[in-house]
Amino acid sequence: MSLMKISNLYKSFGGLSAVLDFNFHMEQDELVGLIGPNGAGKTTVFNLITGVYKPDQGSIIFKGRDLVGLAPYTICAQGVARTFQNIRLFNDLTVLDNVKIAVHKDVPYGLMSAILRTPHFFKGEDQIEQQAMKYLEIFKLDKKKDELAKNLPYGEQRRLEIVRALATSPQLLILDEPAAGMNPQETQELMELIRLIRDKFNLTILLIEHDMSLVMGVCERLYVLDYGQIIAEGTPQEIRSNKRVIEAYLGEEVE
Repeated sequence: MSLMKISNLYKSFGGLSAVLDFNFHMEQDELVGLIGPNGAGKTTVFNLITGVYKPDQGSIIFKGRDLVGLAPYTICAQGVARTFQNIRLFNDLTVLDNVKIAVHKDVPYGLMSAILRTPHFFKGEDQIEQQAMKYLEIFKLDKKKDELAKNLPYGEQRRLEIVRALATSPQLLILDEPAAGMNPQETQELMELIRLIRDKFNLTILLIEHDMSLVMGVCERLYVLDYGQIIAEGTPQEIRSNKRVIEAYLGEEVE
């Protein structure tokens, strides 16, 4: 059984179809890319998977359970985590606190312990901080744990957002244009980071990205979306030479 299978997914806004008969599957440990021109509906698909939007029709089966109708926090608890096209950190919190918030999903104490500040509460907080620090150390952000998130360089803010998503212990990590705004050196570092994440955490990764060098360099399989519909699926080599994909990106020749 596929880790995720999406069938006949539809979503419209004001009569305009943003996603139309979308069918998709991912196997365990795959690294799959979803690409397409601006306005093709890629981020809408991500928002449907993570519960930000509810589809008009279709199913999103993850580990045998339909995610349609579930709240975003419930979908996160099921093992799906995401980053955003526009970085959404808690800018006025420290680097460490941004990650601790994600770890609190598995908080080891109850409400009364938190209110009464019992020894169990402080022990739990210590465990959460230690776990958050492990993630920061892996991604070389531990020395900046006390800095405000908004003061980090752009590339490190992107990395922190990925770290925060990983701290929820997902099985499927969804990255929405993680290379947006990055220079070539930062993009190369991101490519290496994505490979590290997949290998170290045994994750399945779904990636939206406009940077073709990144997509072709890390993805094993690609789906191409145009006007809300899948127009091609295959390996990077197959997609690179696909006539329909070339037309979608560059337009058709006028006779």
